[in-house]
Amino acid sequence: MDPATLIGLVVAFGALFGMFMIEGANITSILLPGPIVLVFGATIAVGIASGTLKDAILAVRALPNAFRGKVAKPDELIERLVAIADKARREGLLSLEEDATEATEPILKIALQNIADGTDGDELRALLEDEIHTSSKANFQAAKFFKLLGGYAPTVGIIGTVVSLTHVLENLDSPETLGPSIAAAFVATLWGLLSANFIWLPIGDKLTRLASLDADIMTLTLEGALAIQQGDQPRLVREHLRAMVPNAMLEPEPV
Repeated sequence: MDPATLIGLVVAFGALFGMFMIEGANITSILLPGPIVLVFGATIAVGIASGTLKDAILAVRALPNAFRGKVAKPDELIERLVAIADKARREGLLSLEEDATEATEPILKIALQNIADGTDGDELRALLEDEIHTSSKANFQAAKFFKLLGGYAPTVGIIGTVVSLTHVLENLDSPETLGPSIAAAFVATLWGLLSANFIWLPIGDKLTRLASLDADIMTLTLEGALAIQQGDQPRLVREHLRAMVPNAMLEPEPV
């Protein structure tokens, strides 16, 4: 689990509340139901309207992953592929059918099953590349949905402010209420900016990053599977795959 998103959001809102405390302001002044309902409700609504219903459902399903940050570790995958390469050299490619059955990752399952079935190398590469493209497209689409919300939220907040100011102008005959009413009118703009920069855009960027990492893992699986099919030595498979991963993301090899 990668708690970066949760930590970041907590610290960001904590800094906001800290500012209120330092300035002696009352936090309840921004916790107005009307602006909050408008900003969040209308932003999500126009986000749904900007695509298909399936896009929105896909984004909701991807949301928990923004907080879990669950991505396979390159080291573990490489060592697993090296072990499979060693088994393939000792027992033959047909023995990988058992590993395909046990695999939980869709792309690894497809790769090992096709290797065991004797699929041609070029055909296997094309098949796995299509699988990577399709999976990545879905992941990036989920991220795009939250980035769209981040784009809509400030504008929706401005709309809320304009509506509130219109109401204020209708009551100019009560000057004693103008100050609080104008202040309340700008709460919608505040929530539009807050929700965009404290919630929607960070989540969208996090899902984009996770989609990129997931694509890298699948590409690593593809190259490892092709090396196994070609009968490469396990040591060579390890060196080739580790060369594809930034050193910062790898554990040092034992001396």
